[in-house]
Amino acid sequence: MIPLKSLIPLRSAPFITIALIIVNFIVFFHQLTLGPRAADAFIMAYGLVPAKFSLALSGSAHYTLADAMLPLFTCMFLHGGWMHIIGNMWFLWIFGANVEDRLGPLVYLLFYLVCGVASSVAQMAFSWGSRVPSIGASGAISGVLGAFLVYFTWARILALVPLFIIWFTVRVPAMVFIGLWFLIQFFSGVSALQASRGSMGGVAWWAHIGGFIFGVVLARIAGAAVRRSPPPAEAW
Repeated sequence: MIPLKSLIPLRSAPFITIALIIVNFIVFFHQLTLGPRAADAFIMAYGLVPAKFSLALSGSAHYTLADAMLPLFTCMFLHGGWMHIIGNMWFLWIFGANVEDRLGPLVYLLFYLVCGVASSVAQMAFSWGSRVPSIGASGAISGVLGAFLVYFTWARILALVPLFIIWFTVRVPAMVFIGLWFLIQFFSGVSALQASRGSMGGVAWWAHIGGFIFGVVLARIAGAAVRRSPPPAEAW
């Protein structure tokens, strides 16, 4: 299923969500201006490379702890290609706007960034020592999905179902759509971990899993603190 839109009405414009999308595209366009070697160096410098932590902790002269920690933040603004960034920003737009509306812009921004860092920590823990860089906003966006599930559990998501040559739309409860999404991430993460024995490449499944779980927990804490009444859900 491909999400098309949330059916929850907004009470205010999602300025922070829009700003995050713009910043991600600005960084991506900068990546496109770099030559192949410069682009690789850029990703190695600002992407999450778990081996940097093990080397820094072992006292290596090549990496300081600051060098290893900075990518926990910067990696969430890097992307590996057009499909990568478009997919991430599409999910951020659909689910982030309502979460921003629920939390308010400043709390939402802090929530997004903290979930991004937490997802990086989770990915690093499950790929300790790997020299493969992890990049992308999907960990932070997974936290947003967790918050959406907490605040709008039974709200409907309009989704496109591409079934061979027949494509149709359905209205799916957030619990079903996000629940299926999480199950895919979890089983894919377990499979990748078993297959690679800790040296994972490809999709950063554990960033998704860690970001989502942290987002659920943090959303409950933030929601209790903010206490903004949710907008009326779309009738079904």
